[in-house]
Amino acid sequence: MIFWCGIFVRMIYSTLLLLEKTPDMNLTQLKPFKIFVGALILVLVFFAGANFGESKNPSVESDGNIKNKEFTKPESVDFSDFWKIWNLINEKHVPPATSTDAVSDQEKVWGAITGLVASLNDPHTVFLPPAETKIFEADVRGNFEGVGMEIGIRDSVLTVIAPLKSTPAQRAGIQAGDKIIKIGEKTTLNMTAEEAVSLIRGERGTEVVFTIVREGEEEPLEIRVVRDVIDIPTINSYSVGSGNEKVFVIELYNFSSVAPDQFRNTLRDFIDARTDKLLLDLRGNPGGYLEASIDMASWFLPPGEVVVREDFGNNQKEVVYRSKGYDIFTNELKMVVLVDVGSASASEILAGALKEHGRAKIVGQETFGKGSVQELIKITPETSLKITIARWLTPEGVSISEHGITPDFLVEIMREDVEKEIDLVKEKGLDVLRTWSQ
Repeated sequence: MIFWCGIFVRMIYSTLLLLEKTPDMNLTQLKPFKIFVGALILVLVFFAGANFGESKNPSVESDGNIKNKEFTKPESVDFSDFWKIWNLINEKHVPPATSTDAVSDQEKVWGAITGLVASLNDPHTVFLPPAETKIFEADVRGNFEGVGMEIGIRDSVLTVIAPLKSTPAQRAGIQAGDKIIKIGEKTTLNMTAEEAVSLIRGERGTEVVFTIVREGEEEPLEIRVVRDVIDIPTINSYSVGSGNEKVFVIELYNFSSVAPDQFRNTLRDFIDARTDKLLLDLRGNPGGYLEASIDMASWFLPPGEVVVREDFGNNQKEVVYRSKGYDIFTNELKMVVLVDVGSASASEILAGALKEHGRAKIVGQETFGKGSVQELIKITPETSLKITIARWLTPEGVSISEHGITPDFLVEIMREDVEKEIDLVKEKGLDVLRTWSQ
Protein backbone atom coordinates (compact mmCIF):
# COMPACT_ATOMS: atom_id res chain seq x y z
CA MET A 1 0.00 0.00 0.00
CA ILE A 2 2.79 2.42 0.94
CA PHE A 3 4.63 1.62 -2.27
CA TRP A 4 1.65 2.36 -4.54
CA CYS A 5 0.78 5.62 -2.70
CA GLY A 6 4.34 6.79 -3.26
CA ILE A 7 4.14 6.02 -6.97
CA PHE A 8 0.83 7.88 -7.29
CA VAL A 9 2.12 10.98 -5.45
CA ARG A 10 5.26 11.04 -7.58
CA MET A 11 3.17 10.87 -10.80
CA ILE A 12 1.05 13.88 -9.73
CA TYR A 13 4.11 15.89 -8.69
CA SER A 14 5.85 15.17 -12.01
CA THR A 15 2.75 16.25 -13.93
CA LEU A 16 2.68 19.63 -12.13
CA LEU A 17 6.33 20.27 -12.90
CA LEU A 18 5.71 19.48 -16.55
CA LEU A 19 2.72 21.85 -16.74
CA GLU A 20 4.65 24.68 -15.09
CA LYS A 21 7.40 24.33 -17.69
CA THR A 22 4.92 24.44 -20.60
CA PRO A 23 5.39 27.86 -22.41
CA ASP A 24 1.72 28.60 -23.07
CA MET A 25 0.45 27.51 -19.64
CA ASN A 26 -1.09 30.19 -17.35
CA LEU A 27 0.42 29.49 -13.89
CA THR A 28 -2.41 31.37 -12.17
CA GLN A 29 -4.83 28.75 -13.51
CA LEU A 30 -2.76 26.00 -11.91
CA LYS A 31 -3.04 27.38 -8.36
CA PRO A 32 -6.48 25.80 -7.48
CA PHE A 33 -5.36 22.52 -9.00
CA LYS A 34 -2.16 22.57 -6.91
CA ILE A 35 -4.16 23.16 -3.72
CA PHE A 36 -6.42 20.19 -4.57
CA VAL A 37 -3.44 17.96 -5.30
CA GLY A 38 -1.78 18.96 -2.01
CA ALA A 39 -4.90 18.01 -0.05
CA LEU A 40 -5.15 14.73 -1.93
CA ILE A 41 -1.54 13.89 -1.06
CA LEU A 42 -2.20 14.53 2.64
CA VAL A 43 -5.20 12.18 2.57
CA LEU A 44 -3.24 9.45 0.81
CA VAL A 45 -0.36 9.72 3.24
CA PHE A 46 -2.79 9.46 6.19
CA PHE A 47 -4.42 6.29 4.89
CA ALA A 48 -1.08 4.77 3.96
CA GLY A 49 0.18 5.37 7.50
CA ALA A 50 -2.99 3.88 8.99
CA ASN A 51 -2.64 0.80 6.81
CA PHE A 52 1.02 0.44 7.80
CA GLY A 53 0.06 0.60 11.48
CA GLU A 54 -2.52 -2.15 11.01
CA SER A 55 -0.18 -4.42 9.03
CA LYS A 56 2.57 -4.28 11.67
CA ASN A 57 1.35 -6.93 14.15
CA PRO A 58 2.27 -5.90 17.71
CA SER A 59 2.80 -9.57 18.50
CA VAL A 60 5.85 -9.68 16.25
CA GLU A 61 9.27 -8.45 17.34
CA SER A 62 11.50 -6.45 14.98
CA ASP A 63 13.62 -9.58 14.44
CA GLY A 64 10.57 -11.57 13.30
CA ASN A 65 10.16 -13.66 16.46
CA ILE A 66 6.65 -14.07 17.82
CA LYS A 67 6.15 -12.66 21.32
CA ASN A 68 2.66 -14.05 21.81
CA LYS A 69 1.46 -16.87 19.61
CA GLU A 70 -2.17 -16.51 20.76
CA PHE A 71 -3.12 -15.22 17.29
CA THR A 72 -2.15 -18.63 15.82
CA LYS A 73 -4.82 -20.50 17.80
CA PRO A 74 -7.53 -22.38 15.86
CA GLU A 75 -10.47 -20.10 15.11
CA SER A 76 -12.94 -22.84 16.08
CA VAL A 77 -11.57 -23.14 19.64
CA ASP A 78 -12.70 -20.85 22.46
CA PHE A 79 -9.83 -20.37 24.93
CA SER A 80 -11.74 -18.00 27.20
CA ASP A 81 -12.43 -20.73 29.78
CA PHE A 82 -8.73 -21.55 29.98
CA TRP A 83 -7.72 -17.94 30.63
CA LYS A 84 -10.58 -17.47 33.09
CA ILE A 85 -9.31 -20.43 35.14
CA TRP A 86 -5.71 -19.24 34.79
CA ASN A 87 -6.66 -15.87 36.29
CA LEU A 88 -8.79 -17.43 39.04
CA ILE A 89 -5.84 -19.63 40.06
CA ASN A 90 -3.54 -16.63 40.22
CA GLU A 91 -6.07 -14.60 42.22
CA LYS A 92 -7.50 -17.15 44.63
CA HIS A 93 -5.44 -20.34 44.95
CA VAL A 94 -3.83 -21.03 48.31
CA PRO A 95 -1.40 -24.03 48.50
CA PRO A 96 -2.70 -26.83 50.77
CA ALA A 97 0.45 -26.66 52.92
CA THR A 98 2.60 -23.73 53.95
CA SER A 99 5.73 -25.61 52.90
CA THR A 100 4.50 -26.11 49.33
CA ASP A 101 6.68 -24.29 46.82
CA ALA A 102 4.92 -21.81 44.58
CA VAL A 103 4.24 -23.06 41.08
CA SER A 104 5.72 -20.79 38.45
CA ASP A 105 3.80 -19.62 35.42
CA GLN A 106 6.11 -21.71 33.23
CA GLU A 107 5.30 -24.83 35.27
CA LYS A 108 1.59 -24.06 34.84
CA VAL A 109 2.10 -23.91 31.08
CA TRP A 110 3.89 -27.28 31.16
CA GLY A 111 1.06 -28.71 33.24
CA ALA A 112 -1.51 -27.42 30.76
CA ILE A 113 0.40 -28.96 27.85
CA THR A 114 0.68 -32.25 29.75
CA GLY A 115 -3.10 -32.25 30.26
CA LEU A 116 -3.68 -31.47 26.57
CA VAL A 117 -1.51 -34.40 25.52
CA ALA A 118 -3.12 -36.72 28.11
CA SER A 119 -6.55 -35.98 26.58
CA LEU A 120 -5.49 -38.08 23.56
CA ASN A 121 -5.57 -41.25 25.73
CA ASP A 122 -2.35 -42.40 24.07
CA PRO A 123 0.24 -43.59 26.62
CA HIS A 124 2.99 -43.25 24.01
CA THR A 125 2.32 -39.56 23.26
CA VAL A 126 3.90 -37.56 26.07
CA PHE A 127 5.11 -34.03 26.72
CA LEU A 128 8.60 -34.07 28.25
CA PRO A 129 9.50 -31.14 30.55
CA PRO A 130 13.22 -30.46 31.10
CA ALA A 131 13.89 -33.26 33.63
CA GLU A 132 12.15 -35.93 31.54
CA THR A 133 13.83 -34.67 28.36
CA LYS A 134 17.25 -35.17 29.96
CA ILE A 135 16.33 -38.73 30.97
CA PHE A 136 15.12 -39.55 27.46
CA GLU A 137 18.33 -38.19 25.92
CA ALA A 138 20.35 -40.31 28.36
CA ASP A 139 18.41 -43.37 27.17
CA VAL A 140 19.32 -42.61 23.57
CA ARG A 141 22.99 -42.29 24.50
CA GLY A 142 22.75 -45.55 26.44
CA ASN A 143 24.59 -44.33 29.52
CA PHE A 144 22.51 -44.25 32.67
CA GLU A 145 22.23 -45.63 36.17
CA GLY A 146 19.07 -47.49 37.14
CA VAL A 147 17.62 -50.98 37.49
CA GLY A 148 17.60 -52.14 33.85
CA MET A 149 14.06 -52.81 32.69
CA GLU A 150 11.78 -51.63 29.93
CA ILE A 151 8.40 -50.32 31.11
CA GLY A 152 5.26 -49.11 29.39
CA ILE A 153 1.55 -48.50 29.87
CA ARG A 154 -0.67 -51.50 29.14
CA ASP A 155 -4.42 -51.37 29.77
CA SER A 156 -3.83 -48.09 31.65
CA VAL A 157 -1.44 -49.80 34.10
CA LEU A 158 2.32 -49.28 34.41
CA THR A 159 3.73 -52.63 33.26
CA VAL A 160 7.15 -54.22 32.94
CA ILE A 161 7.74 -54.98 29.27
CA ALA A 162 10.92 -56.85 30.09
CA PRO A 163 13.80 -56.84 32.58
CA LEU A 164 16.99 -56.53 30.58
CA LYS A 165 19.55 -59.31 30.49
CA SER A 166 21.96 -59.46 33.47
CA THR A 167 20.65 -56.28 35.14
CA PRO A 168 19.65 -55.57 38.76
CA ALA A 169 15.95 -55.86 37.84
CA GLN A 170 16.39 -59.35 36.40
CA ARG A 171 18.55 -60.50 39.32
CA ALA A 172 15.97 -59.21 41.81
CA GLY A 173 13.27 -61.35 40.20
CA ILE A 174 11.22 -58.77 38.27
CA GLN A 175 9.41 -60.44 35.37
CA ALA A 176 7.86 -59.38 32.07
CA GLY A 177 4.20 -58.59 32.60
CA ASP A 178 4.57 -57.48 36.23
CA LYS A 179 2.21 -54.59 36.98
CA ILE A 180 3.87 -51.86 39.05
CA ILE A 181 1.37 -50.25 41.43
CA LYS A 182 3.85 -48.33 43.60
CA ILE A 183 7.38 -47.00 43.28
CA GLY A 184 8.63 -46.36 46.77
CA GLU A 185 5.69 -44.68 48.48
CA LYS A 186 4.22 -43.20 45.32
CA THR A 187 1.27 -44.81 43.58
CA THR A 188 1.58 -45.23 39.82
CA LEU A 189 -2.10 -44.51 39.18
CA ASN A 190 -2.30 -42.11 36.21
CA MET A 191 1.51 -41.96 36.12
CA THR A 192 3.18 -41.86 32.71
CA ALA A 193 6.06 -44.18 31.85
CA GLU A 194 8.38 -41.16 31.66
CA GLU A 195 7.39 -40.02 35.15
CA ALA A 196 7.99 -43.55 36.43
CA VAL A 197 11.44 -43.63 34.84
CA SER A 198 12.38 -40.40 36.64
CA LEU A 199 11.56 -42.12 39.95
CA ILE A 200 13.31 -45.38 39.07
CA ARG A 201 16.56 -43.81 37.90
CA GLY A 202 19.06 -42.93 40.57
CA GLU A 203 22.61 -43.09 41.79
CA ARG A 204 24.42 -46.41 41.65
CA GLY A 205 24.21 -48.29 44.95
CA THR A 206 20.93 -46.73 46.07
CA GLU A 207 17.75 -48.77 46.47
CA VAL A 208 14.31 -48.50 44.91
CA VAL A 209 11.30 -50.50 46.11
CA PHE A 210 8.60 -51.74 43.73
CA THR A 211 5.16 -52.95 44.74
CA ILE A 212 3.92 -55.17 41.95
CA VAL A 213 0.93 -57.31 41.05
CA ARG A 214 1.85 -60.54 39.31
CA GLU A 215 -0.47 -63.01 37.62
CA GLY A 216 -0.81 -66.12 39.77
CA GLU A 217 0.04 -64.28 43.01
CA GLU A 218 -2.79 -63.58 45.44
CA GLU A 219 -1.07 -60.64 47.16
CA PRO A 220 1.07 -57.78 45.82
CA LEU A 221 4.81 -58.40 45.94
CA GLU A 222 7.42 -55.99 47.27
CA ILE A 223 10.70 -56.20 45.39
CA ARG A 224 13.80 -54.21 46.36
CA VAL A 225 16.31 -53.43 43.65
CA VAL A 226 19.72 -51.80 44.06
CA ARG A 227 20.54 -49.43 41.22
CA ASP A 228 23.66 -49.91 39.13
CA VAL A 229 25.28 -48.77 35.89
CA ILE A 230 23.31 -50.46 33.12
CA ASP A 231 25.35 -52.19 30.43
CA ILE A 232 22.94 -53.75 27.98
CA PRO A 233 24.20 -56.80 26.03
CA THR A 234 23.00 -57.33 22.48
CA ILE A 235 23.34 -60.97 21.44
CA ASN A 236 24.43 -64.43 22.57
CA SER A 237 24.65 -67.72 20.68
CA TYR A 238 25.42 -71.41 21.25
CA SER A 239 24.57 -74.89 19.98
CA VAL A 240 22.59 -77.62 21.73
CA GLY A 241 22.42 -81.28 20.77
CA SER A 242 24.43 -83.07 18.11
CA GLY A 243 24.10 -84.81 14.78
CA ASN A 244 20.73 -84.42 13.08
CA GLU A 245 19.26 -82.94 16.28
CA LYS A 246 21.80 -80.16 16.58
CA VAL A 247 20.14 -76.73 17.01
CA PHE A 248 21.86 -73.36 16.80
CA VAL A 249 20.39 -70.86 19.32
CA ILE A 250 20.55 -67.06 18.96
CA GLU A 251 19.43 -64.99 21.93
CA LEU A 252 18.78 -61.42 20.78
CA TYR A 253 18.29 -58.92 23.62
CA ASN A 254 17.59 -55.69 21.72
CA PHE A 255 17.56 -54.04 18.30
CA SER A 256 20.27 -51.45 18.95
CA SER A 257 22.31 -49.66 16.31
CA VAL A 258 25.04 -52.35 16.54
CA ALA A 259 22.61 -55.29 16.49
CA PRO A 260 22.48 -55.80 12.67
CA ASP A 261 26.25 -56.23 12.40
CA GLN A 262 26.38 -58.55 15.39
CA PHE A 263 23.45 -60.55 13.99
CA ARG A 264 25.22 -60.93 10.64
CA ASN A 265 28.37 -62.20 12.35
CA THR A 266 26.31 -64.66 14.42
CA LEU A 267 24.66 -66.01 11.26
CA ARG A 268 28.16 -66.87 10.02
CA ASP A 269 28.61 -68.92 13.19
CA PHE A 270 25.28 -70.62 12.45
CA ILE A 271 26.47 -71.59 8.96
CA ASP A 272 29.73 -72.89 10.40
CA ALA A 273 27.75 -75.01 12.89
CA ARG A 274 26.51 -77.11 9.92
CA THR A 275 22.89 -77.51 10.97
CA ASP A 276 19.64 -76.51 9.31
CA LYS A 277 17.86 -75.82 12.63
CA LEU A 278 17.82 -72.26 14.00
CA LEU A 279 16.16 -71.11 17.24
CA LEU A 280 15.85 -67.31 17.53
CA ASP A 281 14.97 -66.25 21.08
CA LEU A 282 13.25 -62.83 21.25
CA ARG A 283 11.78 -63.27 24.72
CA GLY A 284 12.23 -60.18 26.85
CA ASN A 285 13.43 -58.18 23.85
CA PRO A 286 11.71 -54.76 24.11
CA GLY A 287 12.69 -53.70 20.59
CA GLY A 288 14.74 -50.79 19.29
CA TYR A 289 15.48 -49.49 15.80
CA LEU A 290 13.06 -50.26 12.97
CA GLU A 291 15.95 -50.43 10.49
CA ALA A 292 17.57 -53.18 12.57
CA SER A 293 14.47 -55.38 12.35
CA ILE A 294 14.20 -54.85 8.58
CA ASP A 295 17.88 -55.69 8.09
CA MET A 296 17.54 -58.93 10.09
CA ALA A 297 14.37 -59.98 8.29
CA SER A 298 16.18 -59.45 4.98
CA TRP A 299 18.46 -62.44 5.65
CA PHE A 300 15.42 -64.73 5.37
CA LEU A 301 13.13 -62.99 2.84
CA PRO A 302 13.46 -62.46 -0.94
CA PRO A 303 13.93 -58.89 -2.19
CA GLY A 304 10.80 -56.77 -2.19
CA GLU A 305 8.82 -58.86 0.30
CA VAL A 306 6.94 -56.70 2.82
CA VAL A 307 8.47 -56.64 6.31
CA VAL A 308 6.14 -54.11 7.92
CA ARG A 309 3.62 -51.43 6.97
CA GLU A 310 3.57 -47.94 8.49
CA ASP A 311 -0.01 -46.68 8.71
CA PHE A 312 -0.38 -42.90 9.16
CA GLY A 313 -4.17 -42.98 9.37
CA ASN A 314 -5.74 -40.19 7.35
CA ASN A 315 -2.63 -38.02 7.46
CA GLN A 316 -0.76 -39.46 4.49
CA LYS A 317 -0.18 -42.51 2.32
CA GLU A 318 0.92 -45.78 3.92
CA VAL A 319 4.67 -46.48 3.85
CA VAL A 320 5.78 -50.05 3.13
CA TYR A 321 9.17 -51.34 4.28
CA ARG A 322 10.50 -54.23 2.20
CA SER A 323 13.21 -56.85 2.45
CA LYS A 324 16.65 -55.90 1.19
CA GLY A 325 16.82 -59.43 -0.17
CA TYR A 326 19.95 -60.89 1.38
CA ASP A 327 17.92 -64.16 1.55
CA ILE A 328 20.90 -66.50 1.90
CA PHE A 329 18.99 -69.50 3.27
CA THR A 330 17.15 -72.13 1.25
CA ASN A 331 13.76 -73.64 2.01
CA GLU A 332 15.61 -76.35 3.89
CA LEU A 333 16.02 -73.95 6.81
CA LYS A 334 13.97 -74.90 9.86
CA MET A 335 13.45 -71.84 12.05
CA VAL A 336 11.58 -71.23 15.32
CA VAL A 337 11.18 -67.84 17.01
CA LEU A 338 10.49 -67.70 20.76
CA VAL A 339 8.38 -64.79 22.07
CA ASP A 340 6.62 -63.74 25.25
CA VAL A 341 4.86 -60.71 26.72
CA GLY A 342 8.27 -59.02 26.94
CA SER A 343 8.73 -59.19 23.14
CA ALA A 344 7.77 -55.76 21.83
CA SER A 345 8.13 -53.27 18.99
CA ALA A 346 10.93 -54.38 16.62
CA SER A 347 10.70 -57.92 18.04
CA GLU A 348 7.07 -58.06 16.97
CA ILE A 349 7.90 -56.65 13.54
CA LEU A 350 10.51 -59.35 12.91
CA ALA A 351 8.43 -62.20 14.35
CA GLY A 352 5.31 -61.09 12.45
CA ALA A 353 7.14 -60.88 9.12
CA LEU A 354 8.80 -64.30 9.49
CA LYS A 355 5.52 -65.87 10.55
CA GLU A 356 3.31 -64.44 7.79
CA HIS A 357 5.84 -65.25 5.06
CA GLY A 358 6.05 -68.84 6.31
CA ARG A 359 9.76 -68.62 7.17
CA ALA A 360 9.45 -69.48 10.87
CA LYS A 361 7.18 -71.02 13.48
CA ILE A 362 6.40 -68.84 16.49
CA VAL A 363 6.44 -70.43 19.96
CA GLY A 364 5.59 -68.94 23.38
CA GLN A 365 3.04 -66.37 24.56
CA GLU A 366 1.27 -63.49 22.84
CA THR A 367 3.61 -60.52 22.52
CA PHE A 368 3.29 -57.12 24.24
CA GLY A 369 1.58 -55.22 21.43
CA LYS A 370 3.78 -52.13 21.06
CA GLY A 371 2.97 -51.29 17.48
CA SER A 372 3.01 -47.52 17.32
CA VAL A 373 5.61 -45.14 15.90
CA GLN A 374 6.79 -42.11 17.88
CA GLU A 375 8.65 -39.02 16.77
CA LEU A 376 10.56 -36.80 19.22
CA ILE A 377 10.05 -33.10 18.47
CA LYS A 378 11.95 -30.34 20.25
CA ILE A 379 9.48 -27.72 21.53
CA THR A 380 12.08 -25.56 23.28
CA PRO A 381 15.79 -26.21 23.90
CA GLU A 382 14.78 -27.89 27.20
CA THR A 383 11.45 -29.55 26.41
CA SER A 384 10.20 -32.11 23.87
CA LEU A 385 7.05 -33.79 22.61
CA LYS A 386 7.12 -37.53 21.97
CA ILE A 387 4.15 -38.02 19.66
CA THR A 388 2.63 -41.05 17.95
CA ILE A 389 2.67 -40.45 14.20
CA ALA A 390 1.83 -43.91 12.82
CA ARG A 391 0.96 -47.54 13.57
CA TRP A 392 2.86 -50.70 12.65
CA LEU A 393 0.96 -53.31 10.66
CA THR A 394 2.21 -56.78 9.76
CA PRO A 395 2.69 -57.63 6.06
CA GLU A 396 -0.92 -58.86 5.97
CA GLY A 397 -2.19 -55.65 7.57
CA VAL A 398 -2.73 -56.85 11.16
CA SER A 399 -2.31 -54.10 13.78
CA ILE A 400 0.49 -55.03 16.15
CA SER A 401 -0.82 -52.65 18.83
CA GLU A 402 -4.27 -54.24 18.85
CA HIS A 403 -3.32 -57.89 18.59
CA GLY A 404 0.39 -58.36 19.24
CA ILE A 405 1.82 -61.47 17.58
CA THR A 406 -0.01 -64.70 18.39
CA PRO A 407 2.29 -67.76 18.42
CA ASP A 408 1.68 -70.83 16.29
CA PHE A 409 2.31 -72.83 19.47
CA LEU A 410 1.04 -71.27 22.69
CA VAL A 411 2.87 -72.41 25.83
CA GLU A 412 1.36 -71.90 29.27
CA ILE A 413 3.88 -71.02 31.97
CA MET A 414 3.23 -72.32 35.46
CA ARG A 415 4.75 -70.74 38.56
CA GLU A 416 6.19 -74.02 39.76
CA ASP A 417 8.04 -74.41 36.44
CA VAL A 418 9.62 -70.98 36.86
CA GLU A 419 10.62 -71.79 40.42
CA LYS A 420 12.25 -75.02 39.23
CA GLU A 421 13.91 -73.09 36.37
CA ILE A 422 12.21 -75.29 33.78
CA ASP A 423 12.08 -73.45 30.43
CA LEU A 424 8.95 -74.90 28.82
CA VAL A 425 8.98 -72.40 25.94
CA LYS A 426 12.49 -73.27 24.89
CA GLU A 427 11.80 -77.00 25.26
CA LYS A 428 8.74 -76.64 23.02
CA GLY A 429 10.77 -74.68 20.43
CA LEU A 430 13.45 -77.37 20.33
CA ASP A 431 10.79 -80.06 20.03
CA VAL A 432 9.16 -78.24 17.07
CA LEU A 433 12.52 -78.05 15.28
CA ARG A 434 13.43 -81.68 15.88
CA THR A 435 10.06 -82.97 14.66
CA TRP A 436 9.78 -80.49 11.75
CA SER A 437 9.90 -83.03 8.96
CA GLN A 438 7.50 -85.51 10.59
